[in-house]
Amino acid sequence: MSLTAGSRPDGTRPPTAVEEPTAAVATAAVKERVPRRTSKAGKVPFRIRLRRDRALILMTLPVILLLLLFNYVPLLGNVVAFQDYDPYVSSNGVTAIFHSPWVGVEQFSRMLDDPLFWSAAKNTVVLFVLQLVLFFPIPIALALLINSVVRPRVRAVAQAIMYLPHFFSWVLVVTVFQQIFGGAGIIAQTLEDHGLSGFDLMTDADLFKYLVTAQAVWKDAGWGIIVFLAALAAVSTDLYEAAAMDGAGRRRRMWHVTLPALRPVIALLLVLRVGDALSVGFEQFLLQRYAVGAGASEVLDTYVWNMGIQNGDFSYAAAVGLAKGVIGVCLVLGANKFAHLLGEQGVYKK
Repeated sequence: MSLTAGSRPDGTRPPTAVEEPTAAVATAAVKERVPRRTSKAGKVPFRIRLRRDRALILMTLPVILLLLLFNYVPLLGNVVAFQDYDPYVSSNGVTAIFHSPWVGVEQFSRMLDDPLFWSAAKNTVVLFVLQLVLFFPIPIALALLINSVVRPRVRAVAQAIMYLPHFFSWVLVVTVFQQIFGGAGIIAQTLEDHGLSGFDLMTDADLFKYLVTAQAVWKDAGWGIIVFLAALAAVSTDLYEAAAMDGAGRRRRMWHVTLPALRPVIALLLVLRVGDALSVGFEQFLLQRYAVGAGASEVLDTYVWNMGIQNGDFSYAAAVGLAKGVIGVCLVLGANKFAHLLGEQGVYKK
């Protein structure tokens, strides 16, 4: 095939000078397409967002006010941890803060030298580790068990039964356990009726930590089930079908599909649980304090209550509570950093 003048070997004609855009024209075209302030492109102004979301803001305003009133305003009272606070030095407790003498970190030094504080801290840490090992995995296992039930009616009934104790008060929970495991309970009376010696689990100081763990499992495991079932509902059924077509059995599908889907939720709840490590409970231990003694039931929450409310040592109790809160924040930050190292988001992103 013959080539015409100015044509390429493949038969195409090169662009002429008129068709070829110059650098100035190309730059001008790019400037026209790209806005001048690209950093604010797509952002809605604050006043427009405020007008658009005013209904949602009004709905959340009462909750914000309650949060400020009962959670953040009381934080100002932590100033008494650095004072020798006397509520009777003035006409009311608020103005007494301004008339109480400053002692610096004397209350914290006293806390570190108090053997009762270390005993309460030891019981708190032991109960936290025990509940983390025995209590935390149970809602996950129960959620996997309920999720494997085929019939929706059976699944709903089982979930409702397990979630019902969450609405019981600790007084009712302790009463139920007393009627079952106490010295005059059903089990002890049945053993005595058959000529066997009964037992009183509710007054056994050595088994108290396992008793309160069992009470927490019975009361609050149902709430954790709902959280994990919500995470399982978001898992696509196509993943299970694809795994089944590849020959994966039920255990393989649970290990490679279900548990990876629960990892973000598990990491989030674990971070929150670690941050709440020093707050294992108050009412539950206070109700059973006199049955097993302070040596087995005293935790940091009851210790603060005893020192502050019963003994009237408000400054020392505030120092213990402030130290507990600071340690809890550090635990949250550390656990969240560890979750980031494992590739999970945790409470907040990096």
